[in-house]
Amino acid sequence: MDGFEVRTARPAERAAIDALHEREWGGPYVVAHDTRHDVRTLPTLVAVDSAAVLGALTYRVDEDALEVVTLVAAVPGRGVGTALLSAATSIAAETGLARVWLITSNDNLRALRFYQRRGMRLVHVDRGAVDRARQLKPEIPLVGEDGIPLHDELVLERRTAAEG
Repeated sequence: MDGFEVRTARPAERAAIDALHEREWGGPYVVAHDTRHDVRTLPTLVAVDSAAVLGALTYRVDEDALEVVTLVAAVPGRGVGTALLSAATSIAAETGLARVWLITSNDNLRALRFYQRRGMRLVHVDRGAVDRARQLKPEIPLVGEDGIPLHDELVLERRTAAEG
């Protein structure tokens, strides 16, 4: 998709970003690796055109890595997610971080395809992590996409050129 730019989010875009998070995760809170994240407090990249926010990526930096906490496109399949993930990877490399990593759930086959096609590799399965996450966010469903029982977190990562 042509005609959009990726950049740091601006305060005026907060409502549009919040609407994407509401649609995708039921609000601003995401639970991953036993941590409840308020994505409104995280650095955010957006893909925008002249009229709208087309997607958003939130992240956090810890030690040697950039963790992608959320990635959402208003309309999948138009290159927005790819551009946002590429921008986050560039930020990691430019700041000397060794890797970009993220978590998805065991039912999210679409995300697994997406991330692996973009050079990310499965490095860990945290069995029962989604079951534990329900203690922090009870509205997480028992059954996810494609009727798959939702239990585990899958950790994927990509090493950057900054890795020494």
